[in-house]
Amino acid sequence: MWLLLAFVAVPMIEIALFIQVGGFIGIWWTLLIVLATAMAGSYLVRQQGLRELSKLQQSFSDMKDPSEPLANGAMILFAGALLLTPGFFTDVVGLSLLVPTVRRATFQWIKARIKVARFEAGQHQAEPQRPADTVIDGEFEDISPDKRPTHAPSKWTRH
Repeated sequence: MWLLLAFVAVPMIEIALFIQVGGFIGIWWTLLIVLATAMAGSYLVRQQGLRELSKLQQSFSDMKDPSEPLANGAMILFAGALLLTPGFFTDVVGLSLLVPTVRRATFQWIKARIKVARFEAGQHQAEPQRPADTVIDGEFEDISPDKRPTHAPSKWTRH
């Protein structure tokens, strides 16, 4: 239900804002602003996305809870999609998601509404490695059938 409402309401809001802003500053300035926000947004999304990826890798290597860097990465990705979507409303929402304090507050709001039933983290026990100087002696027989062409070679290949 909420998704249907968003798919109907957001385009209507965008159309209304385009009409209002376009009537106030003109169509070319309106289009220039939309293009500039898309370019600036893609630059910011790239920078912040790489930073969050680094934080995610660090949380994995430190065996810490990766949920916040994952959520931040998802919000940055969503912000990028909103900034590439033409419109003022989506640009405002997308730019606000690029502000770390807004992301932190959004993460806390979402985290308060989700109940984790179980979470485990631990060391993975790998198979014991054999010493590098171990030699395994064996015999083999090639049982694959000889390949015979089913058609004449094409003129595009060499023989």
